[in-house]
Parts: sequence; C-alpha cells; structure tokens
Amino acid sequence: MSGHPRRAAITGIGVVAPNGTSTDTFWKSTKEGISVLDRITREGCGHLPLRVAGEVRDFDPPALVEERYLVQTDRFTHFAMAAADQALDDAGLGRSDTDAAPFSVGVVTAAGSGGGEFGQRELEQLWGKGSRFVGPYQSIAWFYAASTGQISIRRGFKGPCGVVAADEAGGLDAVAHAARAVRRGTDTLVAGATEAPLAPYSMVCQLGYEELSSVDDPERAYRPFTSAACGFVPAEGGAMLVVESEAAARDRGAAVRATVAGHAATFTGASRWEQSRQGLAQAVLGALAEADCAPEDIDVVFADALGAPEADRAEALAIVDAWARTAGACPSPRRRPAPAAATRQRPSWTSPRPCSRSSTG
Repeated sequence: MSGHPRRAAITGIGVVAPNGTSTDTFWKSTKEGISVLDRITREGCGHLPLRVAGEVRDFDPPALVEERYLVQTDRFTHFAMAAADQALDDAGLGRSDTDAAPFSVGVVTAAGSGGGEFGQRELEQLWGKGSRFVGPYQSIAWFYAASTGQISIRRGFKGPCGVVAADEAGGLDAVAHAARAVRRGTDTLVAGATEAPLAPYSMVCQLGYEELSSVDDPERAYRPFTSAACGFVPAEGGAMLVVESEAAARDRGAAVRATVAGHAATFTGASRWEQSRQGLAQAVLGALAEADCAPEDIDVVFADALGAPEADRAEALAIVDAWARTAGACPSPRRRPAPAAATRQRPSWTSPRPCSRSSTG
C-alpha cells in the first residue's frame, strides 16, 4: 500500500447518468444490468447517422440549480453542479463546514466536449438574427473549464482549482489530480467529470470517430468484448467525488468509501491498437508501482470498453501483458525500475483489496 503521509480518501459520491440521477438509483440499475441506451430524441438530431445514445431523461435542472446559474451555463455544467451537491451531501460536508474554511476546498473537473448545446443555441442566434442577439455568457458556457469555475463560485470554494482535458480519460485523471493535491496539503477537493455531447453540433463532431457505432438498434449498438462489437455509443452525464485527507475524514467521522492508491496514464494516439496495448500495460504497471501493490493484491482492474474489437482485444491483452511482466518478480513493484515515460492517455486504475469498498466500484 502507498506510503504517502496524507492518503487521499473518497468520502462522497454524486452521479447523474442515463440509468440514474442519484448514486443509489445509478448503482441499483448497474447491478441489475439495466440498459438505458435508446434512440436519440434530442431536437435537431433526427437526420444524423448516429441513432443511439444514452440520454439523461429524468433530470430537472431548475429543481436543482438556481436560475442565475442556469442561464449562464450549459447542460454539462448543470450535471456537474447537481452531482457535486450530491457528493458533498454524501460526504457530510454542509455549507457551514466549507464556509468556515473556503481556502481549504478546491475543485478539479474534466470535460471533453464542453458546452455544445449552449454554444449551438447562441450560434443559431448569431446566424439567424445577428450579433446583438448573442448573449454574453456564450464566452464562458461552452468552455470545458466552465464546471470547475461555476462549482467553485456557487459554493464559495477558494482552494486550488483546475481542469483536465484528456478526452475519455479526463474523469479518472481529475481524481488523480485531486488525490495529489490532498497529498500536498489541500484538505478537500470536489473532483470528477460530466459530459453533454448530444446536441447536433457535438454529435456531428463525433462522426469523425472511426469507432463510433452507427447501428440503429439499441440492443445491438454497443456490444463490447463480444464478437458483435461494432463501436462505442456516446452518452451524457457523469459523476463527482469528494476527495479528502483520510485522517481528516476519519477525525470528523466521515465514511471512507475508498482510498486512491495508484494511477498512471500513457498515450499512443487514436486507433493505434497494437501500440495502445503496450501503453495500457505500461499504465497498469505504473498504477501498481504508485500503489506499491503486486498483481496478486488486486481484486479488480477497470478497463475502458471502447466497443471496437481491436480496441477491446488490446485492453484485455494489456492486462495479461502487465501480469506476465510481473510474474516471478518480487512482490512489490516499487522495488523494480520506474515505468517508462507516458505513452497513452488512457489511465489504468487498480483497486487493492483494502481499498475496494467504493459503492460504485
């Protein structure tokens, strides 16, 4: 296990997803294997070749976010603010707790697509009516860093804040960033990622992905790790976590859901699956090294299932490669040379047995 003097603990979880707009409903749906992929119903998308996605349909922004924030933010930031509220409530951190020490609480979020829905609406105003009809919030609502700024302003957090731009790896990288900030001395961070990539403009941008599934049957559109795999399906939603010092969390009686033990990320570029396999294996080894764990210490390894046969094969074999490279070696990866430089921006996370109590895996 990690020898960091300030271990980072996860004490709060908030989820807004197609299969649940709270942590409990999301986890129940996940355990029951309920699929919520369906035909896209978003206005302006009916003529596009992308037919199936995961929409968050049971979400009422005005009931969760104040009007003054709604008018200046995009849907992906609405998800982030609602999920952050859930996570802080789950961690037992009320406004009185954070108001007492605002400089000790920070925010780090990630987003790959940004505020496409807000941006499209304003650009339609520009094209159809002229520049006088474009609102001033267009300058900030589309920006991928908007969620970090709006959460910190809305809750009065004045600690270290940041944003991660790492496509599908961003959410995990944001949690790693938060954990390292805790180890450096920050008391608490709200960390995670949300996306709302189903506006017409955002969806057109995704059509360039070779691995995008264009199957129009919701039951067949996304079949990762099977012979019927045909690509990935986009979805909206996301999750936010409260990451704080484990010692401080236990001192205030908070339930520790998990500790962040190890993280690594490498990069090899899009659709280069043979190199991706090598990079992913290196990321697994890097995460093990940071956590000071051996493969036999691990209960679960999480893989990002892209749904393309070549990608799924690369990810499965990367785990095998990483385990094979440690076979017969000393139990602690820390005693071996440090992993090579990063080669692929898709992270690997390890969940050591003492740290596998997270209710959302």
